[in-house]
Amino acid sequence: MDTFDAIKNRRSVKNFKNHEMTKNEIHQLLESAILSPTSYNIQNWRFIIVTKQDLKDQLCSLSYGQRQVAEASLVIILCADLKAWAKNPERYWINIPEESRKALVDSMRNSYDGKSELQRDEAMRSCGMAAQTIMLAAKSMGYDTCPMKGFDYDKVSKLINLPDDHVISMMVVVGKAIKPASSRGGQLQLSEIMFENSF
Repeated sequence: MDTFDAIKNRRSVKNFKNHEMTKNEIHQLLESAILSPTSYNIQNWRFIIVTKQDLKDQLCSLSYGQRQVAEASLVIILCADLKAWAKNPERYWINIPEESRKALVDSMRNSYDGKSELQRDEAMRSCGMAAQTIMLAAKSMGYDTCPMKGFDYDKVSKLINLPDDHVISMMVVVGKAIKPASSRGGQLQLSEIMFENSF
């Protein structure tokens, strides 16, 4: 599917039919996700994929009964490692010369060390870009999605054994729509939201 078509046709679907994604399809989807950009190539996202029905049912309950969580083929919980910048960061630039790699590591450490708010902001930016990649890739594969923030973050964190130095950003559910999404609520005119060079 053409990228522009995927953007136009991607909608937040709430009703999914019973359909099992193959392991190859899930792998293809996540291989696309890891091509998403991250600052300093930090690759701080972590993806918890949920396919087992009993776990999807538990997540549905923790999502205030939103049925798309239980009905979707796949639930992806997008998390991020807040301390990725400090964990063997040389591996993020394994393919570049050592001198340049060392300079990038030093720069990254100076950027993030002791700056918890920036670490969290970076986590949310990274996961947001990965979520959009997942949704567009899924659409191009013939799947529908719904991005979600409506769930009990603390209880989901316990359910997936989230490490202390990680944070959950959002979930994306993936599956085959059983009925189309509602009509778009309405988009603002570009003239209202676009400004050239300054406000």
